[in-house]
Amino acid sequence: MSVDEDAADVTRVLNGDLSAFECIVRRWQARLVALAWRFFRNQDLAEEMAQEALLKIYRSLSRWRKEAAFSTWAFAVALNLYRSRLRRFSPEFVALEAATGEIAPASPDLTFEQEDFAREVRRAVALLPAKYRDALVLFYFHSMNLSEAAASLDIPEGTLKAQLHRGRAMLAKRLKGTFSAIKEDR
Repeated sequence: MSVDEDAADVTRVLNGDLSAFECIVRRWQARLVALAWRFFRNQDLAEEMAQEALLKIYRSLSRWRKEAAFSTWAFAVALNLYRSRLRRFSPEFVALEAATGEIAPASPDLTFEQEDFAREVRRAVALLPAKYRDALVLFYFHSMNLSEAAASLDIPEGTLKAQLHRGRAMLAKRLKGTFSAIKEDR
């Protein structure tokens, strides 16, 4: 996918060619669903939220400043929407859903132990405070670089680095027992 394709499609939509938005949807829908799933741990809700995000993106296209990559801007719109919806749920619901929700299928190349560990990591990430969880999800799970993730979160890169550092430290602490169990198995 190309930055030029996004910019060209946005221009076409803004000039009245609404069919160009279909191209944007095809390019970004799966990623927005994946991001929503990491927030809500429910596939139906993730798909619904991604649709809401795409609608909000469509309605806001004229506000996209082309200094930022379309992907960065679109993820920022989606993140704000997802966070807003998440605040409607009680903290107990969010923690319970994160701990017991569906876990995305792992790669077929992983061993059972690796898959189990990956599941525990995802659960631990889901239970982190939002600012650390969001930073880790964008940087590691969605493979954004520092500048893209920082722009999506609307924070300076230095702040993102600090959140990543603290988030990794919290994860290491939460997963200490899991690491020990894996080492004992070997």
